[in-house]
Amino acid sequence: MTHRVGYAPGVYDLFHVGHLNILRHAKSQCDYLVAGVVSDEMAAQAKGKSPVVPLTERLEIVRSVRFVDAAFVETVPDKLETWQQVRFDVIFKGDDWRGTAKGDKLERDFATVGVDVIYFPYTVHTSSSLLRKVLDGLADSA
Repeated sequence: MTHRVGYAPGVYDLFHVGHLNILRHAKSQCDYLVAGVVSDEMAAQAKGKSPVVPLTERLEIVRSVRFVDAAFVETVPDKLETWQQVRFDVIFKGDDWRGTAKGDKLERDFATVGVDVIYFPYTVHTSSSLLRKVLDGLADSA
């Protein structure tokens, strides 16, 4: 019997139901789920702005979700380098990555080490980017 380790990376800023859904679905596809929480610096590099919620708080929130067995702070942009540290069998991403250049690269890279890439439906009506835009609008009008 194999023990399947899953990895669900994300910024997990302004934690919402989309994050919860990804973690719930991911746990249903593996025996042990590691949530990769992207560092503040990495998030700023990737998205052009720092998260609203600091890393220590995002890490605590994600660790407290019952579907998560462990949380890992992701500090490098290369997912294969992260894989060398965590050693997961499957990585989970939102389906907004499917068919994109970064999703295709992810699939190619992980095919070389036998890691499956599984996509889950992206929560269109709720996202951290949308929540942040609303918060920024409120701050501008205050």
